[in-house]
Amino acid sequence: MTTPTIELKPSAHPLPVADREAILANPGFGRHFTDHMVTIKWTEGRGWHDGQLVPYAPIPLDPATNVLHYAQEIFEGLKAYRQPDGSVATFRPDQNARRFQRSAHRLAMPELPVETFIEACDALVRQDRDWVPAHGGEQSLYLRPFMIGTEIGLGVKPANEYLFIVIASPAGAYFPGGVKPVSIWASQDRVRAVPGGMGDAKTGGNYAASLLAQAEAAAQGCDQVCYLDAVEHKWVEELGGMNLYFVYGDRIVTPTLTGSILEGVTRDSLLAVARDLGYASEEARVSIGQWRADTESGALTEVFACGTAAVITPVGTVKTDGAQWTQGDGTPGPVTLRLREALLGIQRGVTEDEHGWMHRIG
Repeated sequence: MTTPTIELKPSAHPLPVADREAILANPGFGRHFTDHMVTIKWTEGRGWHDGQLVPYAPIPLDPATNVLHYAQEIFEGLKAYRQPDGSVATFRPDQNARRFQRSAHRLAMPELPVETFIEACDALVRQDRDWVPAHGGEQSLYLRPFMIGTEIGLGVKPANEYLFIVIASPAGAYFPGGVKPVSIWASQDRVRAVPGGMGDAKTGGNYAASLLAQAEAAAQGCDQVCYLDAVEHKWVEELGGMNLYFVYGDRIVTPTLTGSILEGVTRDSLLAVARDLGYASEEARVSIGQWRADTESGALTEVFACGTAAVITPVGTVKTDGAQWTQGDGTPGPVTLRLREALLGIQRGVTEDEHGWMHRIG
């Protein structure tokens, strides 16, 4: 398969430096975007072609475009971090590229070569490197690669044309006032995905399906919703947008991948980081009943969620229909904070990258 060259067509009018610096002083998350984007087309019979880096701009779509009707859409999320020497590196982009391929396969979309995915991200970061926040804090540049079906027509079938795009947005610290535990609503009425479904694909439909459950969690006074399995309604799977980990002293457990859980890059990384720090880390099934009983007995000492945006988020209070419990004393646990610091240290370049996860961008 031929890898398309990315033609550089940079903007003649990038955002003034003063305006960019004002945004970087308080970027939030997903509110501001850099000056450029990368686009690559795929056409049946031709493959990938017309790779370009162009000014950030709206996408014109015909009202009958495939993605608007049949939701052929996938995306990824990864971050670029400023390193101590001023260079920039992304965290495990090859893993995001491979998951992007798995998502594409599940939605009957063409699979973008790993090297093309990485080069598209690299090209955007190289062009907009001044948008990468300074080293020293937890700020980063969030990259959002995505792909949509662009064939015009209402026939129910895979599209014969697709558009791959990468955009970027500066991201502030997830916990600017210090790491704080989140409260969880364990939903026993809603399910995120079923075996054989799209739960292990990173597609917008999974997130759209989470919005009602998230609203129900908010109505219960909780920050996040936790899903149980769709068959027995007892096995803990994941939150609306993050994987879960359970800490039993020096043993760390994350729910086993069942085909209905998204295989998070942060989740996978923490299995290795935990072992590096001397903890036993494993995948196993954990029931909602076990979660409560082990918390009340003291066997389960900490619980945390993980994902690209927050890295690691401690869990405090858990609520279900007719029950409520609190992890430990309701504050972030020492293992959670140690793992968080260790992973952020690798990403920010202040801890040795023994696994070769950081991808330097020239």
